Amino acid sequence: MDSASSSSSPSSSSSYGVARVSHISNPCIFGEVGSSSSSTYRERKWKLMKWVSKLFKSGSNGGGGGARTNHHLPQFQEDENMVFPLPSSSLDDRSRAARAKEELDRAVSLSLADDTKRPHGYGWSMDNNPDFRRPFHGGLNPSSYIPPPYEPSYQCRRRQRICGGCNRDIGLGNYLGCMGTFFHPECFLCHSCSYPITEHEFSLSGTKPYHKLCFKELTHPKCEVCHHFIPTNDAGLIEYRCHPFWNQKYCPSHEYDKTARCCSCERLESWDVRYYTLEDGRSLCLECMETAITDTGDCQPLYHSIRDYYEGMYMKLDQQIPMLLVQREALNDAIVGEKNGYHHMPETRGLCLSEEQTVTSVLKRPRLGAHRLVGMRTQPQKLTRKCEVTAILVLYGLPRLLTGAILAHELMHGWLRLKGYRNLNPEVEEGICQVLSYMWLESEVLSDPSSRNLPSASTATSSSSSSSNKKGGKSNVEKKLGEFFKHQIAHDASPAYGGGFRTANAAVCKYGLRRTLDHIRFTGTFPL
Repeated sequence: MDSASSSSSPSSSSSYGVARVSHISNPCIFGEVGSSSSSTYRERKWKLMKWVSKLFKSGSNGGGGGARTNHHLPQFQEDENMVFPLPSSSLDDRSRAARAKEELDRAVSLSLADDTKRPHGYGWSMDNNPDFRRPFHGGLNPSSYIPPPYEPSYQCRRRQRICGGCNRDIGLGNYLGCMGTFFHPECFLCHSCSYPITEHEFSLSGTKPYHKLCFKELTHPKCEVCHHFIPTNDAGLIEYRCHPFWNQKYCPSHEYDKTARCCSCERLESWDVRYYTLEDGRSLCLECMETAITDTGDCQPLYHSIRDYYEGMYMKLDQQIPMLLVQREALNDAIVGEKNGYHHMPETRGLCLSEEQTVTSVLKRPRLGAHRLVGMRTQPQKLTRKCEVTAILVLYGLPRLLTGAILAHELMHGWLRLKGYRNLNPEVEEGICQVLSYMWLESEVLSDPSSRNLPSASTATSSSSSSSNKKGGKSNVEKKLGEFFKHQIAHDASPAYGGGFRTANAAVCKYGLRRTLDHIRFTGTFPL
């Protein structure tokens, strides 16, 4: 079972500029009015009033040179019941300008102390404010005095954000945060379709973001029969069937919903492809149909080439054994009448006949009509026994390589009987016959010698391979089918055919074919 999905939500937010605080038009000093100490408050207010009075006094002395008409300074009332007179003289003998500068410095210090209480990121800098560095001209004349910027313009101390998509500064616009990286909304792209991800949810594969649908298309398996996403089971897991060789994934329901399966390569029929239907009900895919052998006459050249293959390995068959292509029903009837032999169930595709029987063979190939093979002509044939082997029967309608593998297997049965190998147990007889079938397939597929599982096969020479090469060789499709038939032999689960082949194969690889056959003749078992 596979499941890959990963979903998360993008942390979407906006970058905000810090709002500017309004400038105050007149110089003010904000103290702690709500303090419990009234004496401190009165002291600060008294000093403030004193500083303001100096401004007025300077204005009346220097404002045009006229005579002063009012010698009394204004009084400042804190509330309705208290009046604080301004002191008439100062005990400080410093100059008036020095004292005014001291008061101004104190006011600036209080303002800066008040700035430290503001939230982080709000503030002003004397170094960056050109107005604060402006020189002070003239006396404390209100008409010429330029107030210091006690309420400056604040600067936003914003951390720079670099877009993970375009590698540019995001600025004050909207942005997305994901995987510890920031993105412009238009730069947060799906790794599959390259379009921006605008949905609230998306999927991640490692560090690559995807639309949920794009991620599903990439990772969620689709049924290769109905082409739908494979559904989840009751436990919420994706459950499917997969062919061990072709890797064809399909819904479990197609195993019992009467979906057609190729009788040769075992692949299920896809909904967008039509298989051919044989007269006996079997289905054949298009690739297997390309090289299918459908009558006895067409199979004769292949049969003789395999006999030549045996002769090239010094295993000549002295008797002329008849070979017939038959329908499934005729093959099953022949199996019932056969006393000897071990047959591969649930379906046998070949038989080495040793009893006299009348068998109906395919005389003329059927023709194609609306994805069906119709018009087959058959003929009953009386088989008489002239030696230990009466005839070899093979199921019709199979591709050339599979038909040849079956013939090579059945011919080995005939060779063993003609050479006097008696009373072998099924694992030994079927195992060594499967080895010869595998070796012939290997020579036909022309696989790389370094990847062969049977070193002894490299010593065999096949005239059928030579004739095939003269005709231009096999297509990649046919070679792939040959690899599949080899895979079937090597991974057969039955004790006789599968277990017997693996034991025989190990013996042949270790001792060679000739020594293995000699050991079987004398002991009836494989050499260890």
